[in-house]
Amino acid sequence: MAKKEKRFEKVYSQDMGSVIILVDKQTGVNYLFGQSGYAGGLTPLLKSDGTPVVTPMSRYDTDK
Repeated sequence: MAKKEKRFEKVYSQDMGSVIILVDKQTGVNYLFGQSGYAGGLTPLLKSDGTPVVTPMSRYDTDK
């Protein structure tokens, strides 16, 4: 069976993993994940103008 490629990549971690930034490798959208005890939350990471932070897809091109 072929190994399935992971869709999300962790690009930043702070405070022993309680704050993490993930990038969706299919869309480039960045997400902020926060965890405290048994609670956690996930939200798109936004710029000051309210649009989502998007990582250029060229970073994930494997055809190079």
